[in-house]
Amino acid sequence: MTSSTSPTHVRGNRIRATLLAAALAAGVGCATLTTLPAAAAGEQVKVQYRQSSTGGDQAEPWFKVVNTGSSSVSLGQVKLRYYFKAEAGASYTFRCSWAVKGCANITGTFGTLANPTSTADRYLEIGFTSGAGSLAAGADSGDLQLRFYRSDWRPLVQSDDYSFGPSQTSYGDWNKVTATVGGTPVWGTAPAGNTPSPDPTDPTDPPTNPPGGGATLFDDFTYTSHTDPALASHGWSVRSNSGGPGVPGATWAPDNVTFVRDGSNTVMNLETSTAGTAGTTEMTEVLTRAVKFRNGTYAARVHFSDAPRSGPDGDRLVQTFFTINDLTAPMADDYAEYDFEYLPNGGWGEPSNILYTTSWETYRPDPWEAVNAHSESRTSYAGWHDLVVTIDNSSIVYYVDGQEFGRHDSRYLPERPMSINFNQWLIDLAGQTSTTPRSYDQKVDYVLHVKDQVLTPAQVAAKVAAYRTAGTAFQDTVPTA
Repeated sequence: MTSSTSPTHVRGNRIRATLLAAALAAGVGCATLTTLPAAAAGEQVKVQYRQSSTGGDQAEPWFKVVNTGSSSVSLGQVKLRYYFKAEAGASYTFRCSWAVKGCANITGTFGTLANPTSTADRYLEIGFTSGAGSLAAGADSGDLQLRFYRSDWRPLVQSDDYSFGPSQTSYGDWNKVTATVGGTPVWGTAPAGNTPSPDPTDPTDPPTNPPGGGATLFDDFTYTSHTDPALASHGWSVRSNSGGPGVPGATWAPDNVTFVRDGSNTVMNLETSTAGTAGTTEMTEVLTRAVKFRNGTYAARVHFSDAPRSGPDGDRLVQTFFTINDLTAPMADDYAEYDFEYLPNGGWGEPSNILYTTSWETYRPDPWEAVNAHSESRTSYAGWHDLVVTIDNSSIVYYVDGQEFGRHDSRYLPERPMSINFNQWLIDLAGQTSTTPRSYDQKVDYVLHVKDQVLTPAQVAAKVAAYRTAGTAFQDTVPTA
């Protein structure tokens, strides 16, 4: 497939270039097969497969899971693997288009084969949450209409993919997709030397214990107000100076950063408000004064809002968690920025809600030129979400709620340390022109950075739980850069 560029979008005074199209080549590969062992008596499933499209902008493997055993099978114990040959340096994004069991109950993660073959070096593993329920003997799951694509929307080729069947246009048994029940292989043949087994690198699987040591910043945001002396002594700055990003002439309002109860917990709330004019627009930002964070794991639990607390909806809002350093000169190669940006009402050419993750190498504001990679999902992310980004010497990987969201390659790695930031701001005033006052909330539960360690989302959760169990609300052992 060929890629193309979409209309660009703006963050502050710079325009974000986005890649929005792709194409797909079709075919089928072959490899030596390894037969999987039998499962425990009574728990057996098979996989039926069809390809929805041999062209377009993504691969579309659709599945049904059929219980061929004599007893009920919990779908939460079932995992499928679809094997493919990755394009050089590529990362992939999984999406569920529709499922009888509900897309909220379907998971998809990507893994790397221990023994690559000519037609497979990666796999897409499909799992189910407890909400998917069970399959009675003889029953099937109904459609799982799934898709995946390159995270940068560059060309994707299926002709060398082990599990792809270009002529499989209706459902039928397909043994080039494997299935396990409770970790026991029950169906299909894997590429040689790659019998499915629990994958210790899968962010949804054990081990969950984080590695010991590692310089760490952790903050549970248990402050009383933006003027709490502890907030400043712990290294945070609440922005009050003017300037971009966002509406020219708007105010960055420290008073709109508050700390509120959320159940038994205290969370930081960033309020952005407007009555439709620059003079009535107040935006919020909290950032570390220290610019000392580089490789490692960054994590935060963030609550995004789709609608204002009151008043008319529709403002082109941006809610964020990101790391950044300064642009020392146009196209300077030591610039770095790594963003989670949620647009509940669209903007930057998007008509409705969209979540971006973007890795920046550099840019020039005038005339505009940018070097970056991004991944995106066009759906609502209202509510609490666990956001994780890891940076090592080879890649940047973004996770949302434990699932890989995007992966960007070594071209975008940071050369200099960065700060950690949260902000909420308005792109412009064109999304909603009413002069009725309205305000939007973005909440932050905690932030974590572990220097020079790549943690899985499960390990992040375990580390945060350990801090809270110990009653530790703040720790910063990250040395000054």
